[in-house]
Amino acid sequence: MDDIDVPPFFICPISLEIMKDPVTVSTGITYDRESIEKWLFSGKNTTCPVTKQVISDCELTPNHTLRRLIQSWCMLNASHGIERIPTPKPPISKVQIIKLLNDAKSPQQQIKCLKSLQSIASENATNKRCIESSGAVDFLASMVSNHDYSAVEGSLQYEFESMRPTDEALGILYNLQLSEASLHNLLGENGDFIVSLTRVMQRGSYNSRAYAVLLLKSMVEVADPMQLTNLRPELFIELTGVLHDQISKQASKTCLQLLADICPWGRNRIKAAEAGVHGAGVAIVSKKILRVSQVASERAVRILLSISKFCGTTMVLQEMLQLGVVAKLCLVLQMDCGFKTKEKAREVLKLHARVWKSSPCVPSTLLSSYPA
Repeated sequence: MDDIDVPPFFICPISLEIMKDPVTVSTGITYDRESIEKWLFSGKNTTCPVTKQVISDCELTPNHTLRRLIQSWCMLNASHGIERIPTPKPPISKVQIIKLLNDAKSPQQQIKCLKSLQSIASENATNKRCIESSGAVDFLASMVSNHDYSAVEGSLQYEFESMRPTDEALGILYNLQLSEASLHNLLGENGDFIVSLTRVMQRGSYNSRAYAVLLLKSMVEVADPMQLTNLRPELFIELTGVLHDQISKQASKTCLQLLADICPWGRNRIKAAEAGVHGAGVAIVSKKILRVSQVASERAVRILLSISKFCGTTMVLQEMLQLGVVAKLCLVLQMDCGFKTKEKAREVLKLHARVWKSSPCVPSTLLSSYPA
């Protein structure tokens, strides 16, 4: 593109590039749709970047007049290397989503509806918010909760076909990046949907189990203490299964973070220990230390600190010894792996020095690093 002056009101205040799909927010400022959606929905900001005023209504109004001016200007300056900006596809409406949901009566129509929702949600953040506000969350949750696993057993052909709706419903629920209000509604008062996710982790496909863990992590972040205290032992058993099966790196990592979040509440650390969750979890975490990156090492040591603080039963401490975790933490103190990582490793070792310091499981070459 030649050196040409672009009219300043064609420029998005966030991206500082020519707007392709200008939209106006409630404060009267116009932004490019992609940039303001990312600011509001992915960044979870609530203020206008220019005026700093609170955006009370996240409705984005297309600025058609400005878009046409930009398109005309681009065409007039094509000889200078300015590319033509195509007319953007209009976002989905609430009426269209509601009709889609109402038409999903039969299993075949439900699968068609899921595919449509997945496609619509993938287009932009505005569509995701429209889907969320149109009652689709309840529809998707019911697809997960009402799935009959026993009906598909014994028929491989039907199993693959019938598992797909659960996979897609969970995938959409997670990728919608639900608001706190929707996550609270999913949790409900008695945690029925957590029971449904536990069932998915027990009997679902690998995809379903991974999405169940990811979605559960989002729900736990907004849950109240009573809901976290009342988690059932079956959940911890299934989380152990996810860790053991190593479905994916993201699922394992999320599973460990989830356990670190819920173990401090009530009798959860006992439930976790009885489920054998820490043997599987500690083994996976310890492998990350000094093998992937400094960031991975710091995160792994942080998770080990949470486990040793809140779930430090005799069984767990012995597992950490036998799996070489204690020796690995001593090695961290000898290596160049960042101040924060070393401080956390030192804290873990000090916390259980009475049990670990004199153990023959720790090589004598590393015992010299053990903090006093």
